[in-house]
Amino acid sequence: MIAALALVEGGVLFTTLWTTTVAMQRAPRNADDVARLLVQASSVTALCLLAFYYNDVYDIRTSPGCARLSWHLVPAAATLFVLVGAAYTMVPALVPSPRVCFTSLVILAGLMLPFRAAVYAWMRTERFMQRLLIVGGGPLCDRLMEAIAARPDLRCRVVGVATDRPVPNLPQHRVLGRLERLARIVAETRPHRIVVALGAGALPMDTLLECRARGIRVEHGLDVLERLTGKIAIERVPAEWALYACEVRKSGCARALARAASLAVAVVGLTLTAPVLALIAIAVRFDSPGPVLFLHDRIGRHGRPFRLLKFRTMRPATGETSQWIRDNEDRVTRVGRWLRRFRLDELPQFVNILRGDMNLVGPRPHPVANYELFRKGIPLYALRTAVRPGVTGWAQVRYGYANDLAEETEKMRYDLYYIRRQSFWFDCHIVLETVKTVLFGRPDAAAESSAALDSLPVQRAS
Repeated sequence: MIAALALVEGGVLFTTLWTTTVAMQRAPRNADDVARLLVQASSVTALCLLAFYYNDVYDIRTSPGCARLSWHLVPAAATLFVLVGAAYTMVPALVPSPRVCFTSLVILAGLMLPFRAAVYAWMRTERFMQRLLIVGGGPLCDRLMEAIAARPDLRCRVVGVATDRPVPNLPQHRVLGRLERLARIVAETRPHRIVVALGAGALPMDTLLECRARGIRVEHGLDVLERLTGKIAIERVPAEWALYACEVRKSGCARALARAASLAVAVVGLTLTAPVLALIAIAVRFDSPGPVLFLHDRIGRHGRPFRLLKFRTMRPATGETSQWIRDNEDRVTRVGRWLRRFRLDELPQFVNILRGDMNLVGPRPHPVANYELFRKGIPLYALRTAVRPGVTGWAQVRYGYANDLAEETEKMRYDLYYIRRQSFWFDCHIVLETVKTVLFGRPDAAAESSAALDSLPVQRAS
């Protein structure tokens, strides 16, 4: 849906730019004029889509209606103004005249709001909604209901629950009957999907197979919950799932592509950010006494330790300290707070990529001092070291820093999701989200409901 919106709105802007240029300047007279106009319209369209993406205009979860969308369009327009102005200053041939750009964007804004209003109204219609029937009650059913309710952008509706056990957290009208009546319930509700929240031994297999044969999609609740939340409920999956369902071996071609991309970004990154690195080093040195770089022993692929490079963001400790960030807040320097906010303290890790210790994207490497604590306290933790750690990762863009074992467990859910679904395109998405954090300095996202899932005690690392 997001890709379709971007495609339609990008096409409208491209057409508007073309038409406005012809109307306000002149029609193309030869092939060179056509090529120039194509380049200019394509460049401004690409910059517009980039500005919209980084200001969440295409995130339906944060802009589900025109009122919320308007708030996102204001910073998006400011971002686009800066991007187009910079492009016009550096390469004037890439963009049309400012008068053409301004007129085209005003026309786009006038068309965009009514178009989005029609799309949102269409999304809310019953015909467009997908009907879900949940089979089975219990904690997994509760989590599925919560996750679906938290994602109105998914355009799906739970028609009810078929279960043999009481479901105290659900209104009575949502419980449609016992499993022995499943065939009749399916006939009455006509669901598009059936989500199973039961163990294999309790499944009404014959009825579910008949549903599959009739074209109704049948999915396991854990798989659906994984897609809804972008993480894996590691405390609920059976132990054998880790052996069979969580594939951590990528093909040699995929590994080579990820490694080549990481090396290319590291080389280009070090080259382009060399002046920034020098300025940060000077700022760190004069802000507080101590070394510029912070060297820390971390756990790498297959559990091998390596030395991580970061800009120092804390004053040196006088004795033994905790590894948790929350316990060291009083040691964070003024420069360090800004470096952490924009993730600039991680830039020296491009050197770790060149050394082969890390990739650009992967689970963040944990301190060696915490390895035994995490291995014993976090389910499926051994799988985390199956891939090379990264400068950024899915857990970093979705959760941020962790301050105790419970929050590390929450991050492990995102890390395992990445390990299971890793791909080149997923890595590209994570990099784009990381750039968004670096550019806008967005604070770390706190866990919304980690307490409901975590049963591990909160501990401190020595």
